[in-house]
Amino acid sequence: MSVVPLSIPEICGNEWKYIKECLDTGWVSSVGSFVDRFEAEFASCVGARYAVATVNGTAALHTALKVIGLSPGEEAIVSNLTFIAPVNAVRYCQAHPVLMDADPETWQMDTRKVAHFLETECEIRAGGCFNKRTGRRVRAMLPVHILGLSCEIDRLVDLGRKYGLRVVEDAAEAMGVRYRGRHVGTFGDVGVFSFNGNKIVTAGGGGMLVSDNPAYAEYARYLTTQAKDDTLESVHNEVGYNYRLTNIQAALGVAQLERIEEFITKKRAIARAYEEAFSDLGGITTMPTPPNSEPTYWLYTVLLDKQTSLAGRKAVIKRLHENGIGARPLWHTIHNLPPYRYCQAYQIEHSIRLYERGVSLPCSVGLSSNDLQRCITAFRQNIVKR
Repeated sequence: MSVVPLSIPEICGNEWKYIKECLDTGWVSSVGSFVDRFEAEFASCVGARYAVATVNGTAALHTALKVIGLSPGEEAIVSNLTFIAPVNAVRYCQAHPVLMDADPETWQMDTRKVAHFLETECEIRAGGCFNKRTGRRVRAMLPVHILGLSCEIDRLVDLGRKYGLRVVEDAAEAMGVRYRGRHVGTFGDVGVFSFNGNKIVTAGGGGMLVSDNPAYAEYARYLTTQAKDDTLESVHNEVGYNYRLTNIQAALGVAQLERIEEFITKKRAIARAYEEAFSDLGGITTMPTPPNSEPTYWLYTVLLDKQTSLAGRKAVIKRLHENGIGARPLWHTIHNLPPYRYCQAYQIEHSIRLYERGVSLPCSVGLSSNDLQRCITAFRQNIVKR
């Protein structure tokens, strides 16, 4: 039986042409015209002043946290229901994550709990905002726009300003998503995107850091090129990173970006088809559209019946796999993973049930109508067996 994959790239534009140009000219590494072009065109696409291309989204996150000054021993508030990369990036800086619950309606970082944590668990002293429980300075907030949806990012940025926190937006899964008419990733001090092979736009990997702050962009470019102060003499005055994107990957990214509107239109059509197909299924919660947002539904995800146990959800995914449907669960909640059990986890409740009930279904840009119907049929047939 053929398998319908969860999310794979759609390669049918200028990808081969641009990559061949890299090979023909010999510009294949981390310097080249396509790197510059990708940065400029991406910045224009999302409405940012500056963009710095990196080898992957995690490298962009690490760089962003270094750029905003997250230091060893400090804390950053980060989503508990997310792919692990942003939490790992906090630890790369030898800082400590404070894990924040998800909103049960939008599935994003819970703005109300963030506000309550800052109001009741923290205090403003000389030098910044401090966690009363740990005594550590809370330097940053790292909300993650998960699944092609949007956080309530304007309120989170306002809270950041009120308490003196830098805001790094993880928009790795949110290419094309707009909130109040503005592309997510451009509200905070720095935004981060990913071009992994399963994203709407891919560079075969790769990431992008965006900011309107010229000092942040300049420092990010410096750090990601090994912090070179004198290239000829190989002088480095601080620890840098080999984080630059290659010209070949950038060429792929440029070709993909040329078709972004087409890709987004297809993702939204797939989302509508799933929503309509499941509208009569009692107990099934289809993907939300958070207020004031224009989602792109990166991974189309549904919640099984409220009574479904973790074992029940695993059984549903197992049956879907047996039918050749590449479904997957939401990410394991961070607060009970071995590396992060020591972290402060603030009023975690909803993210646990979202993880236990969530099922993501195939939604590649190139998903055929026949495969889409196959996914719909398989889901409808297999959710009834709890």
